[in-house]
Amino acid sequence: MQEPTFLILTALAAEPAHGYGVIRAVEQLSQGEVVLRPGTLYGALDRLTEQGLVEVDREEAVDGRLRRYYRLTDSGAAALSAQVERLRRNAEAAAARLRIAFGGA
Repeated sequence: MQEPTFLILTALAAEPAHGYGVIRAVEQLSQGEVVLRPGTLYGALDRLTEQGLVEVDREEAVDGRLRRYYRLTDSGAAALSAQVERLRRNAEAAAARLRIAFGGA
């Protein structure tokens, strides 16, 4: 799973969000290292929707524009959870090797 996908799913894990909310959450979660452009985000949301990992929660009109809210599905939560475990195992393995090689970390 690519980092932007991981962060989008993470952003939606807490509560449904609209596109701009997801962009802000991803930027916060990554401490500014990942900044999604709207085209990139909506392409990813379309792909994640097709994969059944996210779905449209609701739509509302705001200032004459349609705002679509997305939410994580059960499948999305399972995929995110599996990725968290994979990253945790990899981080632990890296830390163990650093301790062996350098006596720290």
